[in-house]
Amino acid sequence: MRLEVCVDDIAGLHAAVEGGADRIELCIALSLGGLTPGPGLMAAAARHPVPAYAMIRPRAGDFRFSSDELEIMKGDIDAVRRAGLAGVVLGASLVDGSLDVEMLEVLATHAEGLGKTLHRAFDLVPDPIEAIEIAVRLGFERILTSGGERSAAEGIEALERAIALASGRISIMPGSGINLQTIEALVPRLAVSEIHASCSVAAEPADIRAVTLGFAPANARRTSAATVRALKAALPH
Repeated sequence: MRLEVCVDDIAGLHAAVEGGADRIELCIALSLGGLTPGPGLMAAAARHPVPAYAMIRPRAGDFRFSSDELEIMKGDIDAVRRAGLAGVVLGASLVDGSLDVEMLEVLATHAEGLGKTLHRAFDLVPDPIEAIEIAVRLGFERILTSGGERSAAEGIEALERAIALASGRISIMPGSGINLQTIEALVPRLAVSEIHASCSVAAEPADIRAVTLGFAPANARRTSAATVRALKAALPH
């Protein structure tokens, strides 16, 4: 079973690689769900042998993007291609939470030749069957999902249904809240070939002045190579 580790800085990237991650989801601002990384971090990831997929998400909040934001995302996909990364992580929603097929068609076409993951915009859809069919048609390799809940453990029944609906045509990759404490309940029950986790631990406290002024979070976390290694070891081989 493959382990994808999401990271949002250079230290996290190094830790994920050192710990034996099979793939990297490259972001910034994981505390906001992950935003598009800058070109410098993309270039750093491209120098590692582990494949990296860059998050394409220009801002925090929902996944309803404007035409201006679409152009930004297309430019970010171009940056991913120039950096030589393996793929992109995409998603776009309409008002009712269903996938914005028109926008995703544009983005998927623009990302031709790159690997594609549909991100947790999937967790908002009112009709998972329709969303899976859209993802398959647009050439996505996988869907990252928590089963529509805050954590994969809470959404395990929906994950089972999604796996059955996918019927092997697209990978369903559980994510959110997956760690050494929850993996044992998930892996025997879910017929999946890959999982997604942050493998993070509490970071050293930031300078109190930086926290007070809003430059740093009060409860920061960092990717742990030891946790990556331990979670990888806990997965079926």
